[in-house]
Amino acid sequence: MQNAISWFEIPSNDLDRATLFYETIFGLKLFPMDMPQLQMRLFPIDDPMTGIGGAIVYAEGFYQPSSTDGPLIYLNANPDVQLVLDRIEAAGGKIVVPKTQITPEYGYMAVFIDTEGNRIALHSVPEKA
Repeated sequence: MQNAISWFEIPSNDLDRATLFYETIFGLKLFPMDMPQLQMRLFPIDDPMTGIGGAIVYAEGFYQPSSTDGPLIYLNANPDVQLVLDRIEAAGGKIVVPKTQITPEYGYMAVFIDTEGNRIALHSVPEKA
């Protein structure tokens, strides 16, 4: 097993609002993929065959955003968690755990609540000198 995670889905109640939030805090463009029962906005990855991918999703009745329950996913915030944290509140989110060092080797983490009410974490690893 190369990576423990291969795909993730972040629930939304308002896909347009959630898309704007994540595009704003990460400074990127999400890509639409809509199916009859599910709408997705995919995070960009370099190689879909080998990279870890994920999306913001809307499927009425299938997902329920939560700030307390369910798994906690960590999104890549390299080169520095703080750069993403600095955009969260202006984009409509709430920081619940500020930038916190895990260890010097494992870098930093933080946790926020997105515009949909999801608890999401960030992780960044310091560059090696």
